[in-house]
Amino acid sequence: MRIGLIGTGRIGTFHAGVLERYREVGSLVVTDAEPERAAALADRIGATAAPSVDDLFKWGVDALVITAATSAHAELIGRAARAGLPVFCEKPIALDLPGTLAALHEVRAAGTVLQLGFQRRFDAGYTAAREAVRAGRLGRLHTVRALTSDPAPPPAAYLPLSGGLYRDCLVHDFDALRWVTGREVVEVYAAGSDAGPAMFRDAGDVDTAAVVLTLDDGTLATATATRCNGAGYDVRMELSGELDTVVVGLDDRTPVASTEPDGPPAADKPWPGFLERFAPAYEAELKAFVDVVRGARDNPCDGWEALAALRVAEACEVSRRERRVVRVEEIAGGR
Repeated sequence: MRIGLIGTGRIGTFHAGVLERYREVGSLVVTDAEPERAAALADRIGATAAPSVDDLFKWGVDALVITAATSAHAELIGRAARAGLPVFCEKPIALDLPGTLAALHEVRAAGTVLQLGFQRRFDAGYTAAREAVRAGRLGRLHTVRALTSDPAPPPAAYLPLSGGLYRDCLVHDFDALRWVTGREVVEVYAAGSDAGPAMFRDAGDVDTAAVVLTLDDGTLATATATRCNGAGYDVRMELSGELDTVVVGLDDRTPVASTEPDGPPAADKPWPGFLERFAPAYEAELKAFVDVVRGARDNPCDGWEALAALRVAEACEVSRRERRVVRVEEIAGGR
């Protein structure tokens, strides 16, 4: 199997290293908008560097992994679909609904595969929580609390390209909420604060956000996010039912400190970032993609799943802007 990878930044470099270790991947071809960066990575891991995206397509690959800049995702997905190639793409497909839908319709018309990179679906903790909910261990689920807290803000230049805190960050929580509970979000009420660094106000974004979500069975959920969590990288989900409560992401590296006299001590080595926290999950989702390409399993996260999470994020943006409850059905887009 010959796999092409477009984009050799931080996550692309990680994915390339993982793919090179799989015996099913006979060769890996990498390329980047900065060709020298792709060449340096190829030298380090024993891959082949293509001078450009055009060259990668001309040389021929059996599947494509897209870790390029977000603005390039939709065009690359469409190009791969027209070439008949299965694709793994880091979220998002696009930063808006029209771009997302256009790419999805190209994939559908071509009859190809598009797997989206929502790595929390492959995390052991989220998987165990899903199993607990589906097995009825919690009883009737009444409350879910999700959070994503980054230890430090991204570069200022990234913010105008990110799509904002709801689309870029909380979209992972929205996808995990749907996947773990098996329910759909029907309405949201969102608030955001730009009281932190001025670069968020300059970009029209917020550095901290909170959302109340109602699921289609009446379960209530909250989701919060911040770019300014100095204690460390913190991603958790707490699910409470009439019989039990479980928590995802609570271990000896969770960056929280108890104020109780006999409470657990603060983490000696808190998670510094998403790659460290979710490394096994990233590896598992790529292994799943290789298996999908081989025909050994079904697609575990197709592009329509990404659309569902994006519609929730879009509803949050409308809610924050208009200061009202927004029903997700108000947001256009569907199969």
